[in-house]
Amino acid sequence: MTLNYKVFGSGEPVIILHGLFGMLDNWQTFAKKLAEEYQVYIIDQRNHGKSPHTDAFSYKLMSSDLHGFISEHEIESPHIIGHSMGGKTVMQYAADYPDSARSITIVDMAPKTYRGSHEEIFEAVLSMDLASLEKRRDADQHLALSIGNIGVRQFLLKNLSRSSEGFKWKANFQSLYNHYEAILGNVELGHALGTPALFVYSDHSGYLVQDDIEMVSSIFTAGTFIEMKAGHWIHAEKPMELMEFVKEHIANT
Repeated sequence: MTLNYKVFGSGEPVIILHGLFGMLDNWQTFAKKLAEEYQVYIIDQRNHGKSPHTDAFSYKLMSSDLHGFISEHEIESPHIIGHSMGGKTVMQYAADYPDSARSITIVDMAPKTYRGSHEEIFEAVLSMDLASLEKRRDADQHLALSIGNIGVRQFLLKNLSRSSEGFKWKANFQSLYNHYEAILGNVELGHALGTPALFVYSDHSGYLVQDDIEMVSSIFTAGTFIEMKAGHWIHAEKPMELMEFVKEHIANT
């Protein structure tokens, strides 16, 4: 699978993977700043952004997608950053290709099964009649019927594109909904991993909590953990603070 990407800067390679419903643009500002010192690739994962849509989904497949991207672009020993769902992809990659990544950074995610929390989003998006939309505000009004948080709506509406043929979603919401259980599921790691790993997590999002650290440490034996006062979208809320932790981690590996 040929993944859509952008690349900035020069130096040691860094690859960044977004989370569920996201796309590479979510990390572009962060990537451009990091590219002052590194060569930074931001990628749309399958069924997101401008990358191909497919009915197939698993972290094994997305790990394979990432491996194909790294091979295609002849990237050697990259540092890989993954947020949320992208973090699970990166953890799976570290298990599947243990000698490939020089380091990994996981932003607010653990390799475990989660309870669903996106059902309202799927219902709102999949019930929208795109053909009836005349302007982007119509889409926002539809989403607002069930999603009160304007920040979440704005995040989702970044997925809405318009052409001469009308509106369409960049993300393959139907396929993501069909595979939602797999998205929530754990990562097939299977053995201890020595890849230098930094886990940066929110103090209140609940995606990675203190009770998870012993379990994660038993798998990622070279793992370190940093708690930040932020929500789940740490890179948007505290980008410079996160960047300093990332740079320090990269410099030490």
